[in-house]
Amino acid sequence: MSRAAELTAEDVLGPDNFAANGYPHDAWRVLREEAPLRYFDLGPRPGFWAVVKRADIVWLSKQPTRFLNAPRVAIFADSPPPSDTKTGRQLLRHLLNMDPPDHPEYRNLASSWFTPRAISRSREEIERIADDLVDELADRTEADFVEDFTAPLTLSVLADMLGVPRSDWRMMFDWTNKIAGSSDPEYQVDSSDSGQQMRATIEEMFAYFTEMVGERRKKPTDDIVSVLANAKMNGADVAAFELLSYFSLLVVAGNETTRNAASGGLLALIENPGEFAKLRENLGLVNKATEEIVRWTAPVIQFCRTPVEDFEMHGQTVKAGESLCLLYPSANRDADFFEDPDTFKVDRSPNPHVGFGIGEHFCLGANLARLEIRIALEKLVPRLDDIELAGPMDRVRSSFLGGVKRMPIRYSVR
Repeated sequence: MSRAAELTAEDVLGPDNFAANGYPHDAWRVLREEAPLRYFDLGPRPGFWAVVKRADIVWLSKQPTRFLNAPRVAIFADSPPPSDTKTGRQLLRHLLNMDPPDHPEYRNLASSWFTPRAISRSREEIERIADDLVDELADRTEADFVEDFTAPLTLSVLADMLGVPRSDWRMMFDWTNKIAGSSDPEYQVDSSDSGQQMRATIEEMFAYFTEMVGERRKKPTDDIVSVLANAKMNGADVAAFELLSYFSLLVVAGNETTRNAASGGLLALIENPGEFAKLRENLGLVNKATEEIVRWTAPVIQFCRTPVEDFEMHGQTVKAGESLCLLYPSANRDADFFEDPDTFKVDRSPNPHVGFGIGEHFCLGANLARLEIRIALEKLVPRLDDIELAGPMDRVRSSFLGGVKRMPIRYSVR
């Protein structure tokens, strides 16, 4: 039996494996070399085809009418239902599970807020927040980097853009943890399964933003909620379900992904002190280092695509309606596109990673994520000395996001 044939779904996409060991790069490498398209049976649940090569992910992602995002957004650990069992309605309907022609129309509603020019207006405020957080780190020699730096940085920026008052930031943080970590026992508030918890959290979020939308329609302010609340589609207000789903996407995606990329980025610098020194000696590498952090961490593990018709790839026939699981961290280690792919290099160039996706569903907030990571590096790297892990990493139990819950560090600050 070949090495690839011996791999199980848990080896390739198991949340317990991710939580205990991080990404299974060895398993993904075996698939890239021996079985770049392999089917995994999940028993009573629908199985999936693992897509592990960069070229294949790019090809599939650039044909949005042939390979759909709906109905299965991703392979979730405990398979929360895509719809409410009582009403039959989808739990959420936003950019991640929309296809043409709806997807580009809804994406355009907020796209002007995420252009490089628009995002650049936030630089001064993000720098102020980062400076304050580094100053707070300077008051001690040990900290939890997630709790004390990356979480407050990303949450503060996102809340300001949404117009959420500071008194509600903690609530927003809890929402993201409960949704992104719905299969993690730490975030399960009772004995509910992940699907039940996700429904309850979404209902709470919907109620909050319903009230906020009403306020912004009466008195608009300079925030994304005002923009979307007063947007028109075909001359009418955006439908309530899609509007509220939009906010839930912004809350979770705008917080979780950047937070985990920045946390994983510092870990990479700690584990590669020569690269840390190289960046400190030349902060002009910060843009390249940011791209390398996104390649290296790839915080979104996977999304699915569903073919509308049968097709063949790598000698395999994929049936219409089956699930193609696009594994982005694997694509970012593809030796066909990256020299020495298992080495972290702050000056890597070229760097054609797919950490933000590719094609029509390229991450809407990529420019904001890049800016936050760049500023974090600019503020942290010149001042942190003698940095090391002060205890084990604690990762989220998830098959969707490479989340970091806790990252204790020991350091000195210049």
